[in-house]
Amino acid sequence: MTGSPTNGPGRTPSTNGSARPSANSPGQASFAALREQLHEAATSFADGPGALEGILLGMVDDVDRAVREPLEIFPVCHHSPASALAMARRLREKQPKVVYLELCEDMAPLLGELRNCRLPVAVQAFASDVDGFPAEWAPLSVVAPITEASAEYQAIAYALDTPGVELVLVDRSSDHVFQWDSRHGERTPQEPSPPADGVPEPEAALHGEAVGVEIGDLRPRFAELEEHLLRHGKVRHWSEWWHQYVEVPLGDSDHDAYRQVMFLVGSLFRRLAPGDGDRVRVDEDRERYMWTRIREHLAAGGADPEDCLYVCGAFHAASRVEEFGVAGSGPFTISPRSATTWQHGLIPSSHAAIEAQFGLAPGSVSIAATQWAKNLKRTRVQPYRLAGQDGAKKPRAAKKAAPAVAAPPPEAAEDRLSGFLRRPPVLDTLDEAELLGWSVDIVRAARRSGYLASTADAIAVFETSILLAGMRDRAKPTPYDFQDAAITCIEKDAVPGRRDVRRLVEIMMGGDRIGRVGYDALPPLARDVHDRLAPLELKLQQRGVQRALLDMNFRPELGACSDVLWMLRRLMPHGAARPIMGERKLGERSIQESWDLALGTHQRALIELGYEGVSIEQVLEQRLRRDAYGPRATTAGVLAAVEDATLHLGGRRLADELGARALEVLAAERTVDGAPEVLRRVRGLLAYYRTAEPVLPPWVESFVKAGYAHYCTLLPTAFTDEDATVGQVAAMLGFLFSMESLALSLGCDRAQLELAVAQSRPTDPERTALLWAAQVQLGALSRAELRKRCGELLANPMVVPAYPRYLSGFVHALVPVPGLADVVVEAVSNAFGRLPDPVLLPWLPSLITTLRAGAADLAPLLIREAGRVFPARLAALDAWVPPWREAPEEGAPGGDRIRAAGGGGRGAALLFAHPGTLDAVAGLLGCDGAWAAADEGPEGPAGAVLTARHPDTAIAWESLLTGA
Repeated sequence: MTGSPTNGPGRTPSTNGSARPSANSPGQASFAALREQLHEAATSFADGPGALEGILLGMVDDVDRAVREPLEIFPVCHHSPASALAMARRLREKQPKVVYLELCEDMAPLLGELRNCRLPVAVQAFASDVDGFPAEWAPLSVVAPITEASAEYQAIAYALDTPGVELVLVDRSSDHVFQWDSRHGERTPQEPSPPADGVPEPEAALHGEAVGVEIGDLRPRFAELEEHLLRHGKVRHWSEWWHQYVEVPLGDSDHDAYRQVMFLVGSLFRRLAPGDGDRVRVDEDRERYMWTRIREHLAAGGADPEDCLYVCGAFHAASRVEEFGVAGSGPFTISPRSATTWQHGLIPSSHAAIEAQFGLAPGSVSIAATQWAKNLKRTRVQPYRLAGQDGAKKPRAAKKAAPAVAAPPPEAAEDRLSGFLRRPPVLDTLDEAELLGWSVDIVRAARRSGYLASTADAIAVFETSILLAGMRDRAKPTPYDFQDAAITCIEKDAVPGRRDVRRLVEIMMGGDRIGRVGYDALPPLARDVHDRLAPLELKLQQRGVQRALLDMNFRPELGACSDVLWMLRRLMPHGAARPIMGERKLGERSIQESWDLALGTHQRALIELGYEGVSIEQVLEQRLRRDAYGPRATTAGVLAAVEDATLHLGGRRLADELGARALEVLAAERTVDGAPEVLRRVRGLLAYYRTAEPVLPPWVESFVKAGYAHYCTLLPTAFTDEDATVGQVAAMLGFLFSMESLALSLGCDRAQLELAVAQSRPTDPERTALLWAAQVQLGALSRAELRKRCGELLANPMVVPAYPRYLSGFVHALVPVPGLADVVVEAVSNAFGRLPDPVLLPWLPSLITTLRAGAADLAPLLIREAGRVFPARLAALDAWVPPWREAPEEGAPGGDRIRAAGGGGRGAALLFAHPGTLDAVAGLLGCDGAWAAADEGPEGPAGAVLTARHPDTAIAWESLLTGA
């Protein structure tokens, strides 16, 4: 990198360090009168020649230096109709053979695809995997929006459609944008004015989080200067000031006057900008980069600078770096690009997106488009358009081209600034027809949006616009004056519709034109999506929501479209593909589906998918791998990836690979945060593989074994860990109990679970109730003992206030032990039956809030159980006896043991009255013992042991055989 810029050849330094031409320089005489005037002005206003003189004369020196450069510099302002008009004129006059354009050099291959798009669009460079940048910056995105009313589009269209003309992009690459800018952005854009309801327009987000690159960022960087210009210009924002004082006067100026004024404005903003910081360093490095590339191209191709044109922002045209000009001598080494792989494409843009990204006033780009159309009509200049440009009007037959006018030699540059600066402003006559049309149109638009506007409001808007223009020293109302008048006269104090009057004026002035990338300019993935969805017979490139109806039973070929839509729903933002009817789960596929599709609205997201792969299957596989192997991967997340791979991609290869990864992540986890999600997904996958596959995949068996040991190890700690919730502990127990039979068949030891439960010592009421439920499931605690403990809780006045938390724990226990539903219903019923009203009424809200907060999804299970237990009719309630108070039939074998084990009711009596069936089942399970054995051991015969451990079977048989 070079140091601070020094004076060029043939120049002597001034007192303030700016470059001043020597007395014998060719341009000295050209601007002598202007220098003398500025010298006198500085003496009068600053009490003598000093800093002000140095700034003013330095600006003239900058203009002189840029004008005398052999390679013609064409300064522009981004999205300026005056710049575009002057560019079209100059291109037809000069007919340059080489056009150097200030745009990222790596975007050059994409410019030819602009003819397949409807403007505005943005050229984008995108990188999802970064190498050489901080990982938190990913994905990297750089966009350069292009509109028809912009000078860069005129230059691109001329160069691409004129034989023998070469277009060379000379600005830094997209990679250097991030290399040089440590703030991850060129400039923090101003927030656009939100609509009335506070919801931003969706079109304002078409560029996403991309960094914007624009040609001609011409705006004061000195806050006090901008504030001064706005206050004295009687305008509210910079876009209005530029339109009034620069855009309109330059619309009718000749080429020399245009160039010198733009050089002067760029020099003013350059010299009054803060002199330190990264912004200045980046600006100077960009200028060194561009001039270095220009000299390299001239040296390699041998082009004559007189036949070339350099299009750049006016801010960069007033450069003072050593590398400036084709004769620049400063050494500048361009750093190599990083190892990041960049993808390039075109994405749709809009006026609102450009305004939001670059901090322009809302509606300013639409007003510029309207001004561009008026300029063309007034001056009859024939603009350049790419052949076959989508959305462009058919050009008129061009007149016979006039011979190219040779550019005047540099030393013959004439001072046009003096006359321009002394000339009084042209007072445009009031165009009453145009203003009347605006007033009528805004009232019509307001009526459609719900405003109670009338003809009187149109007259008021007309007169108020003229009044505001007069107060602001304008002979003719500008669109901004009209906008203020419409807001004042129509909006009043309420906004009845979705858009306020400001937004209605912006739409009326030109609308928020939204670009579209044509099919031929789409990446292969996007074209493949459109081809595969062609059987739907929808215009998918149109914006808005379209309804797609898929009847796979009648048209089996639509099944492939359904597969694509489900993958798009997984990959694209919400709303791009939204199912209305139909679902896709493991083992389930709908035969009829209905979708709302908005692929045209979300075209940018679809294009960016194309940067990640050539098909949506490839992109989905890459994303699933990234989620599974990322540094923040969790067991639940990896299992979700396994489920998505099974649903959308089919086959076992990727699912088995991700399943093995889930096993690795589970072994590394030391918390139980994801236990509920792990339980839910494992249950679903296990049920799917048991029905769809002849054998379980090896990774599923390994996961069950590892999960059983893993959760047994963490269980005692989780019962006392304050960070673990009762739902997470219940999910751990649910995994252990629901996977117990499979885990034991694979070689796990049940004693490990029993030991883990025995080591658990919770102190919280919810977890205590959960532990009791686990003990019942393991046989360490009988149901009768559990009922007894619940009764003791209700009998203890000190514990009654905490009873709802015990109930919450019992409800959570239904996850691992669903057979306890009757005990929970009994516990709640006893509370309502035993507690007096003074205790129950204050206690009831706490019960409801506790159950709603912690166990809302388990409430249906309790309701079904209560509906089964309680009588269906009110008349039967008086004679109804709760089933938990019933005793087994007298004389039933093992009845005392069943009561001791917690089983009761007629179902237990039926089992013991017919012990043959129970003994046969016990024999199949490897349990030995006889009903009439004298020495039955501590647990009794095999059938009694099974019934005690699994009393739900008795209850189920009771319901089935007795119809209760």
